[in-house]
Amino acid sequence: MNDRQRAFANKINKQGAAEVRRQVSSAYLSRQDFPKSLSGQSLSSANVIPLSEVIDPPDFEDIIAHQLNLNGEQIGTDPLSHLLEFPANDVEVNLVPRKCRSIAPVIPEHGADVDSHVRDCLRIYTSDYLVINRRYQSYASVGSRRDITAVAASLPKQDYEVDEEDQQNEHHQPPNTSGRQSIHIETPRGSWASSIFDLKNSKADPMLPNIIEHVPLEQMDRHNEAERLRNRQTAIFNVYPTQQQEQLENRSAGKVPAEHFGHRLLVKCLQLKLELEVEPIFATMAIYDAKERKKISESFYFDLTSEPMKKMLSGHVPYQDISTLSRSCVLSITYPSSDVFLVVKLEKVLQQGDITECAEPYLKGQEEKNKEKLRQNAAFFCEKLGKYRMPFAWTAIYLTNIVSGASSLERESTPLDTTGLGFSNTIGDRKSGSSQFDSFRKRSLIQADELSRQGSLERRRSTLSDKRSSWSPEEPALNLENFRPVTLTVSSFFKQETDKLTDDDLYKFLADLKRPSSVLKRLKCIPGTLKLDISPCPDEAKYCLSPELYKINPYPDEKCRPTKEIVEFPSHEVYVPYSTYMNLLYVYPKSLNFTNRQGSARNIAVKVQFMHGEDEMSKLMVIFGKSSCPEFQTEAYAAVTYHNRTPDFCEEIKIKLPARLGDKHHLRFTFYHISCQRKTKHEDMAPTETPIGYTWLPLKLEGHLAVGEHTLPVLAERPTSNYSVLHPDVPVPGLKWVDGHKGLFNVSLHAVSSIHTQDDCLDNFLQLCRNAEDNQIPRRMTEGQFELELKDSVTHLVNAKTEPLVRFLPLVMDKLILLMIRPPVIGGQVVNIGQTSFEAMANIVGNLQQLLTDHNDQHSRNGLLVQYIQYLVTLPQPDAGQIPSTNSYATLGSTLGRPTSLPVQFPRQRRNSDPDLTLSNPASPDMEVAGILGPYHTGTRTIDRSGTASSLKYQQDVQRSPRTHSKKYVHEEVALQWVVSSGSTKQSALSNAWFFFELMIKSMGVHLSQTGRMECARKARFPPQYTEDIMMVVETIAKEVVERYNKDYRFIKRLNNSLAFFLQDLFTYMDRGFVFILIKIYLKHVNQRINQLIDATSLVLLKLDFLRIVCSHEHYVTLNLPTNGSVVPSAPASPTPSVASSTSQASYISTSTLMEKSNLGELTNEFRQQHFLAGIILADLATALESHHGNVQLRAINVVRNLLQSHNLDPRYADLDVRARIASLYLPIIGIVMDALPQLYEPVSDARLKDDSSTEDDTGSINQSVAMAIASSSVYRTEIPPTSETYESSTARGRRNILTNQGTRHLLICFLWVLKNTDRRLLRRWWEDMPASKLSQLLDALDFCVSNFEYRGKRAYQHDTQQIIKTSSDMKCKLEDAILGTGSARSEMMMRRRHNSQFYVDPNQTLASSQTQDSSKLRWRKDQTQWRQTSEQHQQEKTQVDIETDCLLEASLSAEVNTIVLDILEVIVQIVQNSDMSQGLLGIVMKVLLHMFIINQSAITLQHMFATQRALVSKFPELLFEEDTEMCADLCLRMLRHSSSSTSTTRSHASASLYLLMRQNFEIGNNFARVKMQVTMSLSSLVGQNQNFNEEYLRKSLKTILTYAESDSELQETTFPEQVKDLVFNLHMILSDTVKMKEFQEDTEMLLDLMYRIAKGYQNSPDLRLTWLQNMAGKHSEKSNHAEAAQCLVHSAALVAEYLNMLEDRPYLPVGCVTFQKISLNVLEESAVSDDVVSPDEEGICTGKYFTEAGLVGLLEQAASSFSMAGMFEAVNQVYKILIPIHEANREFKKLAIIHNKLQDCFNSIIRQDGKRLFGTYFRVGFYGSKYGDLDGEEFIYKEPVITKLSEISHRLEGFYSERFGADNIVMIKDSNVVERERVDPSKNVLCMPHLLPWMAELMENYTNNTNVKQS
Repeated sequence: MNDRQRAFANKINKQGAAEVRRQVSSAYLSRQDFPKSLSGQSLSSANVIPLSEVIDPPDFEDIIAHQLNLNGEQIGTDPLSHLLEFPANDVEVNLVPRKCRSIAPVIPEHGADVDSHVRDCLRIYTSDYLVINRRYQSYASVGSRRDITAVAASLPKQDYEVDEEDQQNEHHQPPNTSGRQSIHIETPRGSWASSIFDLKNSKADPMLPNIIEHVPLEQMDRHNEAERLRNRQTAIFNVYPTQQQEQLENRSAGKVPAEHFGHRLLVKCLQLKLELEVEPIFATMAIYDAKERKKISESFYFDLTSEPMKKMLSGHVPYQDISTLSRSCVLSITYPSSDVFLVVKLEKVLQQGDITECAEPYLKGQEEKNKEKLRQNAAFFCEKLGKYRMPFAWTAIYLTNIVSGASSLERESTPLDTTGLGFSNTIGDRKSGSSQFDSFRKRSLIQADELSRQGSLERRRSTLSDKRSSWSPEEPALNLENFRPVTLTVSSFFKQETDKLTDDDLYKFLADLKRPSSVLKRLKCIPGTLKLDISPCPDEAKYCLSPELYKINPYPDEKCRPTKEIVEFPSHEVYVPYSTYMNLLYVYPKSLNFTNRQGSARNIAVKVQFMHGEDEMSKLMVIFGKSSCPEFQTEAYAAVTYHNRTPDFCEEIKIKLPARLGDKHHLRFTFYHISCQRKTKHEDMAPTETPIGYTWLPLKLEGHLAVGEHTLPVLAERPTSNYSVLHPDVPVPGLKWVDGHKGLFNVSLHAVSSIHTQDDCLDNFLQLCRNAEDNQIPRRMTEGQFELELKDSVTHLVNAKTEPLVRFLPLVMDKLILLMIRPPVIGGQVVNIGQTSFEAMANIVGNLQQLLTDHNDQHSRNGLLVQYIQYLVTLPQPDAGQIPSTNSYATLGSTLGRPTSLPVQFPRQRRNSDPDLTLSNPASPDMEVAGILGPYHTGTRTIDRSGTASSLKYQQDVQRSPRTHSKKYVHEEVALQWVVSSGSTKQSALSNAWFFFELMIKSMGVHLSQTGRMECARKARFPPQYTEDIMMVVETIAKEVVERYNKDYRFIKRLNNSLAFFLQDLFTYMDRGFVFILIKIYLKHVNQRINQLIDATSLVLLKLDFLRIVCSHEHYVTLNLPTNGSVVPSAPASPTPSVASSTSQASYISTSTLMEKSNLGELTNEFRQQHFLAGIILADLATALESHHGNVQLRAINVVRNLLQSHNLDPRYADLDVRARIASLYLPIIGIVMDALPQLYEPVSDARLKDDSSTEDDTGSINQSVAMAIASSSVYRTEIPPTSETYESSTARGRRNILTNQGTRHLLICFLWVLKNTDRRLLRRWWEDMPASKLSQLLDALDFCVSNFEYRGKRAYQHDTQQIIKTSSDMKCKLEDAILGTGSARSEMMMRRRHNSQFYVDPNQTLASSQTQDSSKLRWRKDQTQWRQTSEQHQQEKTQVDIETDCLLEASLSAEVNTIVLDILEVIVQIVQNSDMSQGLLGIVMKVLLHMFIINQSAITLQHMFATQRALVSKFPELLFEEDTEMCADLCLRMLRHSSSSTSTTRSHASASLYLLMRQNFEIGNNFARVKMQVTMSLSSLVGQNQNFNEEYLRKSLKTILTYAESDSELQETTFPEQVKDLVFNLHMILSDTVKMKEFQEDTEMLLDLMYRIAKGYQNSPDLRLTWLQNMAGKHSEKSNHAEAAQCLVHSAALVAEYLNMLEDRPYLPVGCVTFQKISLNVLEESAVSDDVVSPDEEGICTGKYFTEAGLVGLLEQAASSFSMAGMFEAVNQVYKILIPIHEANREFKKLAIIHNKLQDCFNSIIRQDGKRLFGTYFRVGFYGSKYGDLDGEEFIYKEPVITKLSEISHRLEGFYSERFGADNIVMIKDSNVVERERVDPSKNVLCMPHLLPWMAELMENYTNNTNVKQS
């Protein structure tokens, strides 16, 4: 858009809100009386709506209905009509089967589902998932659809010479030159005869076929186009880097619900035996966390007792189930730490004597006769006391050493029989009673190599599965994912101490194992062997049993011994919902105190039974057996401690809880005295066990499962009947209690249950819900009290503990939804609980997000809640019946806010936004919104927008299916509750908007699927009340965004993104025109606020994020109506249209106005209306580029870039015609880029400047920006300096910000994508009428593309990557240091993190308490910078393969970009060729092409470029041969440069182009003197500047040119072949200079001396001499010899002055070189040029750009600058004396002012530095020795920088020549004595270098003494 239009737009934007309202109101009122057709047409095209305003959206559904007839067939012949509608199979609602790990489903006992709570739980754990699948949604994301490896593998190889040069430089060895060739010659020119001989013996490159034949131009163009289309990239974004920052439009999908497992270890017991084997030994294994002082797994019971020994217990074990024969288990550890131990405890059969007495035989060796006696004794007690156990021994395995040692050791091929890891292996020590502790510490802490040497670890191969990492961030992590399997042998056990049986004692022992302590030294050890195999558990382990003993897939057969999965008791909370049924209870008898009990009570056993009544028949077989026994039993005994009246127990009893627990379910504990003594015959009848006490524990206390610690009194006699309904604490008269009813027995209960929540708040809520469902109001409550209790229970859900709430999250949320949709009816009244439930849901969602931040994605969407919505939510469907009965849920409309006394049957007219308000309520929508709503305007009537049949059908459908009061859906009710919410409820809903939005979307999809409405017209799918509620919600959020964005930006950003995703989802289900209106509502509020602000940067960024998300819909193209022509009515003129104006859309335009030339590529009203979304983002892009805030610009560019990249990688749009249609949506990008040319970044390549120093970018000799600016012919762009970083209002958009390199690339890649995919016919049609100035801008944009996508080589890319990694790493360290700091600040932060992270949530913390914590106090969270860490980690983890892949992509990208540029250049050339357009465009086309030749190109691209160049010269030869010679010179230089390429095909094309250039020049005037001179000058420049120039390759090219001339039959009869031969031989002679210059490449002084002699050899050729003078100036500038560089420039200027003086007499110009002699006496050398030698009128002579007045001025300016840098201010004055008359004659007063200012600075510098100025230091260097060649005996004066000491230059020269001739062959003489040659050793090389001072005949000032110095 032009500036005038933008100014108009800016004016419009400044209207105030009051003015807008006034216009809306007046427009609405005034148009009421107008006819529809007239009101729609009167302002259709009167004015252009500003880009900052949102145009009226189209009625999408009506347009589609008009495009398709009633039979669904396309009206017209558009072959791409499928792009106009969503696919029929767009949405699928499927039941995804739930995966079951077990062979049989894990379900409770039969009949348990009678209980509604159990039934609800089972439904969640067993039902399949109702999942909505948008089949094409994956196409909306860019990052997931590109396989870089596959793309790289499919790319054709691109050969770049820069890579070959880098590779050669890496392997380049400096030449070993033993001597120097003579350079002391009069001229550098070689022999003509030798040149001919060398050239004829050279080998030519292959000739191009048919290249010299005359071909019609049309045929040539077709051939070139076909060649360019070969092996092209169909998708340019395939090779363009993806966005490194977070993909804003991506939402993480919910994970499929699954059981929680930590890091799983498979532990197999291979051997367990003691040295003394006389009785069965039973083992128990469990994991303990010593730091947390917690047992973190249930016990695994196993034994390896032999069958003969098992028979000793046959009287007590009736049978053995296979599940109890397991010897391996799977342990799970969620939070690994460095304090985890695997503890193994041993038990034996109870016998007479305490543990010490019973263990004594095991501590010392026994003779055979003693062993037999021990066997008999063991057999006796096994027979008598076989069902009782006693503690015996234990050991602990430190898992950290096992895992770390296994991870660091090499694998052994065979297992080694060794002693146990960390245990003593000397029996002598054990006999003496010494401890194993010292040996344990030494071996448990040994290094990996020691472990390997001892061979205590056995390894085998195992397939490791990936596990997630989760552990405390403050302690070193235990790596349980990739350690190698080990086999561990333990050689001894600690004897169990009688008084150290508790877990607390065990934790002390475990802590002592890690540090020196005397505690363990007192422990005795029992010799034995325990061999365990520990390895990571595979994902699908065979023969596994679940903790409930269900078989787990795969379970091939019944033949193998099973492996048990062990339940984990995590050390910290696990926040994963239950997904399977599990109902286990663990009973831990702790202690008993029978000190005051009378009678015999010493060997005390505790029997535990699970009862459902009081009699003996009521005991249930639900207690899990241990090892080698039945898997279920009715009773279990705790281990017995001999002769102890206050025993401690260490037993774990596992019980399978019934799903339904009644009041009589209880645990009964019976205490026995066990008789252990051998009895006489008459005492044999005495009982073994004697009851000494009874107690019990009801399992339900006040409706809750009785878990936790309990202290129970003990009854001395058998309890009476009905005892189980009372707690033992209740004093019942008549019962005899031990020790006066005191608490004597301590027991602990722990449940792992997915039925019982174990939280009072949750239990209370679920119980009341159950009562409401079953219509069972508790007797203690009235109806009013019940309603109040129910509401309170909902409100108090926020007080629930976090872990149980998460565990039962699906159940709780389902209940809340059910209460909101179907509030219970009590006493004929509907409970007013909808808003309460809505608020409770919002609070739960918010607090889970706040507490469980590690589960949140980039949009703060909690993964658990996402999982719930996508898989687990239950969406109640409305009942079809009418008014429900009093014992059911209500199905009427919500009665939020209505008094309970209001009858349910009360009829009223409902306004959807508030169920308690009637239509007469004065609170109506804002008038501004009413103007936007159109047909969705609030009220009861439906406005006919089109008057068509489809609109009538829509009304009929709505009337047929209104939303009645008896039908409520989740999405409707959520929207309603949201609209009527206020205060804290509204704030909570806004804070967690994403949850309610996604819940509504899920409900909408399920509703449409289950009711069959998915096939209905979109306008008939949902009732008007629902659309009104959505509109109110959107408007509310839009207002929140504009009002609070600067107060709480993070909150508003989340809310903004949530709304964007919601609107994007609505496109799938609702009327798409209505969604467009919602978008306009949002944008209207935002744009109005932006226009009112001075700095609206944050708000603009929010808007761009919103648009990026909305436009990432998978059917974005369809939403933009990509038709051939316009299908929308003319856009209304007013930026705030009325309802009436919207009704005018019945008149459709049939003509293709959109495709007319005048509208192409412009953001017209029609374009923005039809392509609504594309028009918005393109308008925002244009507006953003006019700003001066880089973040806004980059964000706007990335929105478009992301869209185009998505289209480019979408397989649906692979067809070229489809892409062309899509590209037409983005045609305005071309104009936007052309307008943004001053803002684009143009990179500068130092390597290119060095290689092509005589080009436009040359800085080595002459500053072209200075010289050509003076000449007023500069083609260089002037960059606008960046301004301050603010995004101001439209009135301040005159200043623009310069884009960064990346921003420019992103914008240009979008520009190139549009050019590549747009139909060429459309482009030609558009550009034919485009002004030449616009086409010139287009060419400039193409030139920027060439610069910004140059491939710089692998070496440069690797360097850049290393720099990025280094920079990011340094910045990360600095950031961490700055933020974390040290001392108390860091400790405080880490403490806050501990209490806020996932792993350290206080187990007793509730959601309510979490609300009081301000998470913003946490200054910095590493886990909330995930995208930064990911980006840095990605960069740092780049391997060499990744770098190679990136280089390949970059190389292919550069090739494709340049090929696209060639395509567009051909289009422009065709336009110029077929029209009367100015031929000046051709010069710009040629300059773009020349620029392409400068940069690095692939060999294939160069072939296309040469073909285009040849075609261009063939069509327009006058472009080079009749216009300015500068272009011809540049082209010759490029061709010569590529003629020396190392690639044969490139040389062939360059040679062919150069030959054809000569031939075309000859055919014009029978002479090609211009090309001849320019080629000669170009070669001289190339030889002088490019040190990497390869003369051998160029010699081949010259031979090829000669071959072309000899084979060109058409010109054999002319002088052309002979002239070519002369030129080629002359060029070949110039190459001989290259050999000499390369020889002195490292010797700068000798190299410059040679260049001087070469320049002197061209004394009679002004152009070539000027070229070599420039070469010398460039070389001096590189070495910072500014004075010498200035002298070269003065000589150049004097040479130009001589030419200008001969050409014409201008009094203000210098009179030849005589004028310059005050600057330098040597300048008179340039006076050799005269009419006798050179004629200025001769063709090709003195035709360069410097042989002009402007060129002279540029040379003098550069000379003055160099003199100034050298400190020779007097010479600056002399130069400006020559310049001032020229500027005075041209009246250039601005330049005169600049000159005089510079002169003032120079004179001030002379005054300021008077007496202190220092100039060069001089040394005489003499060379003596035969190895110097022609230098032998020569002396030179070396000028060195200021204050150069003799030692410095001597050291430099000595080092240089020592490398050439060897250090032993160099002799240095540093005095001024004359060297006597006869005394010099012939085998040595002598360097003599005394210090010299300038000598003058008379004493003068310092400057004069140091100028015009010559050797005397």
